[in-house]
Amino acid sequence: MNVPSDLLLKVRGWVEKAENDLSNARNTLKMDADCPFDTVCFHAQQTAEKYIKAFLVFHGIDFPKTHDLVILAKLALNAALNDLLITDVQPLNRYSVEARYPGEWDPIDRAEAEQAVAFAVKARSAVRNCLPKEVLF
Repeated sequence: MNVPSDLLLKVRGWVEKAENDLSNARNTLKMDADCPFDTVCFHAQQTAEKYIKAFLVFHGIDFPKTHDLVILAKLALNAALNDLLITDVQPLNRYSVEARYPGEWDPIDRAEAEQAVAFAVKARSAVRNCLPKEVLF
């Protein structure tokens, strides 16, 4: 597949940022009692969002400026991202706001944070299976 190098660089940039978010989520989750589970969930959401956006950029699909993973996933599914399930990203949606800002949110515990990372990893795998090796590391 002959892909323009500027496109590969753009997609690689999204992948790199997604990987950084996943590293932050995983490393923060290793903390003991003082673990900020909301931060873990935020980075899990960001992992999924940036991976889906990497897929969309690679396929030349414009997307709105949004953190809504359902909207982004539907665009990706229309472009044949078949391994991605809406049910795997929809639970992460709340963390784009609730995990970053104070409010009347339900507390997040370790089990929920671990589940958020698991959802992010599923989205990551679905997208990575559809991207060329040149953008992965």
